[in-house]
Amino acid sequence: MMGFPILTFITFLPVLGMILILFLKKEQTNTIKYTTLIITALQVVLAIILLANYNYSAAGVYEEKSFQFIEKFRWIEISGISWLGTVKIDYFLGVDGLSMPMVLLTALISFIATISSWNINHSLKGYFALFLLLDTGMMGVFVALDFFLFYIFWELMLLPMYFLIGIWGGPRKEYAAIKFFIYTLFGSIFILLVMIGLYFSATETLADGTKVFTFNILQLMNSSNYTSDGLLSPLNPNNLRFIAYLALFVGFAIKIPMFPFHTWLPDAHVEAPTPISVILAGVLLKMGTYGILRISYPIFPDITRDLMWWIALFGMINIIYGAFVALAQKDFKKLIAYSSVSHMGYVLLGMASLTTAGVNGAIFQMFNHGTITAMLFLIVGVVYDRTHTRGIDDFGGLATQMPAYTGFVTVAFFAAIGLPGMSGFISEALVFVGAFGVESIRILTILSTLGILLGAGYMLWTLQRIFFGPLNGKWSSLKDLEFREYAMLIPLSIIIIFLGVYPSAMLDIMNTSVNSLVNFLHTNFTATTISGF
Repeated sequence: MMGFPILTFITFLPVLGMILILFLKKEQTNTIKYTTLIITALQVVLAIILLANYNYSAAGVYEEKSFQFIEKFRWIEISGISWLGTVKIDYFLGVDGLSMPMVLLTALISFIATISSWNINHSLKGYFALFLLLDTGMMGVFVALDFFLFYIFWELMLLPMYFLIGIWGGPRKEYAAIKFFIYTLFGSIFILLVMIGLYFSATETLADGTKVFTFNILQLMNSSNYTSDGLLSPLNPNNLRFIAYLALFVGFAIKIPMFPFHTWLPDAHVEAPTPISVILAGVLLKMGTYGILRISYPIFPDITRDLMWWIALFGMINIIYGAFVALAQKDFKKLIAYSSVSHMGYVLLGMASLTTAGVNGAIFQMFNHGTITAMLFLIVGVVYDRTHTRGIDDFGGLATQMPAYTGFVTVAFFAAIGLPGMSGFISEALVFVGAFGVESIRILTILSTLGILLGAGYMLWTLQRIFFGPLNGKWSSLKDLEFREYAMLIPLSIIIIFLGVYPSAMLDIMNTSVNSLVNFLHTNFTATTISGF
């Protein structure tokens, strides 16, 4: 866009904010807060500029022309290593219909979480510095098109999240932070090993005709770039490619989190402060499904097709298991955490369909889940700040005491249930339409619809226990929403209702890229077989 590196700005602007905060005195609390607010607000502005200049018709999968706002230059070059040749790593950024919704979501949720952070009351300088570093890590994952660069951003978000939970969290914050760190690092090791294996299996042709090994994700998607002796080459008749796919999938599945790798999530959510729970549910979980769509699917389309039934199976398990466990919860925040496990199962089911409707629904569900679940965690935070309890049975009758708050809760709960007119309905409907049309996963899709009934059960039961019936006398002095809380909840409510009424505003961004990806998955590597599978 006129030579302006907008993706670099939107990614690294939080780092600039972090540096500014580090130069401030810790006593300058208001300055620290407003610096963070301005930085995240500028990110939202840049995201809107990206959207305003986005070309909805650009198509393709591994051609650079299918990506927009590209920034690319040689970042690292090491030569003179005889067995390795020349190592070339690019600083390569770009967006398409898969990443553009996630860029918008990251900017929006980071801004909302900053407002939610206003009542953090200790070590503000460290908190907001780590918060902004986390913001850069998340945004970088969604715009990086070089695997090495992607991995750096993927790991970058791990450290600040560990400290944000471990220092500013609840009573069991150290346990939750360490559990999150170990799970995520365990998955990152798998991703690193596969990344190195892919690097030595494919080459990129430079302008002078020289062939070099590459981390370029787009080059790794092109089967013609693989060498016949590469360990992970589709031309090499071994089982390592299948094993690599599983390893990479597990690395991403931990972040979703997919059953049985989900156990870190409830602990992290319950112990994390409200704004960090908002970011965790709103953005971080999407990094796992985005990684599968951006890297696993187009680099391993043959194995993706072979394993689609298994992906759908785990999606179904996520949906039903997460809903049943949510139904049993007595802690308001833990109930929302398990509902996240259930709703991310819809994303897996849509992805497994390998249809345009299903994958569109999956990506749309990623965005909708980000806004709806962020709103749900904010709602928990509002009542916890006033009462210092999250026990569902500790409340009752809050609708008469806090009518405005109850109104926002109703919007969020009905959106999570998938009520028509709310954004969650459209994405879930597309997931089921796409998945039901695939005969091999039709039974799994039918079973997955049980999640809708269970979701309505635990959400409506929670609504009834907390907000209706006689008012618990302990809460007779509770005040309704403040201005700051309105500022958090109103934008999310508007987005949820707007996309429920006019979903094309988001679907049009994704559709062309999703069509290209689905066609690519069904037409590439058709002549390739893997021995033993």
